[in-house]
Amino acid sequence: MFTKKSAAIPTPENALPGRQTSILDVTFHTLFNRELHSPCPEGFEEAWFGLGCFWGAERKFWQMSGIWLTAVGYAGGHTPNATYREVCSGRTGHTEAVRVIYDPAEISFEAILKVFWESHDPTQGMRQGNDVGTQYRSAIYYTTETQGTLAHQAKVDYQEALQAAGHSGTITTEISPAKSFYYAEEEHQQYLDKNPGGYCGLGGTGVFCPIGTGVTS
Repeated sequence: MFTKKSAAIPTPENALPGRQTSILDVTFHTLFNRELHSPCPEGFEEAWFGLGCFWGAERKFWQMSGIWLTAVGYAGGHTPNATYREVCSGRTGHTEAVRVIYDPAEISFEAILKVFWESHDPTQGMRQGNDVGTQYRSAIYYTTETQGTLAHQAKVDYQEALQAAGHSGTITTEISPAKSFYYAEEEHQQYLDKNPGGYCGLGGTGVFCPIGTGVTS
């Protein structure tokens, strides 16, 4: 059942069925001491990002000033409340994602996008470095139209920057409205805080992302 891994995202009909309830019991963020299932507070915003293995990706975001909460999970696919093993099979359609809630009065969405683009290679398709599979694809799932507009423009700008720097790859990042985020198992939440010497396979292109970093009021 789990031995073959496809490089193509399955259709809803071919995806694993999943389950009705979350596989994450209510637990607290190890750094922010907030419940991981917390809703986005009024006046704050959230977006979800896929940029390879979510262990290192989550750390990239929790280290930023103005971030209120992070959590890792699965998004962009079809299988409700999938397990890590199911996602790794390639039969859920999900990518490993980080849910990021932030205070727009303290940090701009552009600043978060800048870290996103510079922290991985968005031209690698269904992989990130040595991590291969549909769950490692690059993705941005936005919750407001403004976020979507900014994400699409940043993709264009970063593609131009990559080409100017001699990088021949084409950005494959999926940019879509956020639909369903399914929390990963507790062992994966804030993994690199619990295991400081743990694996992190993230690696950027070394190309600067030329987008604004102003804070909205």
